[in-house]
Amino acid sequence: MKLENLLKGVKINELIGSIERNINDFQFDSREIKNNDLFLAISGTNLDGNKYIGNAIDNGASVIVCNKIPKLIDDNVTYVRTSNLRAALAIVSRNFFHNPSTKLKLIGVTGTNGKTSVVSLLYQLFSNLGYKCGLISTVENIIVDQKIKSTHTTPNPKQLNFLLREMVNKGCSYCFMEVSSHAVDQKRVFGLDFDVAVFTNITHDHLDYHENFANYLNAKKTFFDDLNNKSIALVNKDDKRSNFVLQNTEALKKTFSLKSFSDFKCKIIESDLEGMLLDIDGQSLWVKLIGKFNAYNLLATYSVANLLEQDVNAVLRNMSLLSPAEGRFETFRNDKNISFILDYAHTEDALLNVLSTINSIKKKNQRLITVFGCGGERDKLKRPLMTKVACDHSSQVILTSDNPRGEKIDDIISDMVFNLSKQNHSKTIVINDREQAIKTAFSIAQSFDIILVAGKGHEKFQEINGEKKPFDDKEKILELINQI
Repeated sequence: MKLENLLKGVKINELIGSIERNINDFQFDSREIKNNDLFLAISGTNLDGNKYIGNAIDNGASVIVCNKIPKLIDDNVTYVRTSNLRAALAIVSRNFFHNPSTKLKLIGVTGTNGKTSVVSLLYQLFSNLGYKCGLISTVENIIVDQKIKSTHTTPNPKQLNFLLREMVNKGCSYCFMEVSSHAVDQKRVFGLDFDVAVFTNITHDHLDYHENFANYLNAKKTFFDDLNNKSIALVNKDDKRSNFVLQNTEALKKTFSLKSFSDFKCKIIESDLEGMLLDIDGQSLWVKLIGKFNAYNLLATYSVANLLEQDVNAVLRNMSLLSPAEGRFETFRNDKNISFILDYAHTEDALLNVLSTINSIKKKNQRLITVFGCGGERDKLKRPLMTKVACDHSSQVILTSDNPRGEKIDDIISDMVFNLSKQNHSKTIVINDREQAIKTAFSIAQSFDIILVAGKGHEKFQEINGEKKPFDDKEKILELINQI
């Protein structure tokens, strides 16, 4: 591709050398550079990209995009200085793959909770309606029916635009993708053409990255700030920050709600562990998902389908067939009527949502046993808050490991029980080994009790001291259920 075309839309502050070059590929890791590649000298948390310009040239780079022109200039290399390298990467990625987001309907979903569920429900719904669809999510990426392992909630710009191009090549009409706050802050979705952007909710999370809640909220808002006037911004009106999120957007504004006047409305008529009866815009609908949070997820799904001009009757008919995303309030039951619920809840608010839902449908004689841990090297402030929520809304709580990463499990649990009341302390059992914790919950459970295993959901590993060790909550649950 011509360098001039590759850089179209990039704000160039300084250019040294020819812009008429032919470029084979582009990289932001100097180790991946080959002859006639373009190198973007992006700095990370601990690395200065400028220090690797020499390595990139040695490996064959003919173009360097950087924020500071090196003192020593190679006459055979073109240098491009720009002030925002991450934005440049996003634009170069878009151009290299021939702007794939404009060739299908792209729906982005952001929020603290519900992103994975909403995009999964949308993918299922539109596939059932007969469309070829793509999915980009925390759990997995899918192109029609081809599953690709997911490494991040939102991939880097090169991988993201590659996936979108593959979707276009395979005839996809729609792509449903999660948009994380990290992705917005790091410009991974910059320059993409979103047809619909969805805001589910926002609570305290990821403060280890964003440092404070204001930064976190502004990252979500930026996603909507960047939309054009051809896009639709759909927000959960029941979240008190929804108006702030919409403050500066040029997009058409639409709302959904369970509590107040909005463009799209939903009411829970009845619910149990098997499902819910909903009233959506005056029409009754039985669904296999449960919980108020899932009512919001389903309403968001319905609203998007409506805004994309799908037949309402066909939408409602197919919504009754939808299943939860893997690890999102999945339910299992053995022959003694002991129920397991598996959920990804890893924030105070998400855990409260799940526990409140269970308590709203369980009978008085049923005990609720909660097994959970907190991730290492992540926001420490939420640890005692999550424990308090678990204790306040459970009969018994088993504190265990999650993904300790480089932290000691004992230190994490010490944070989890900090300032815990005597009454709540008496409800807790500490078992560091997660498998043993799940087994213990099962051993103390009686007929008709409910066991919630929270925190990891779909994950198939535990990250301990930099090593990802195989571990699957669902697998452990099924082993216990099927044991004779």
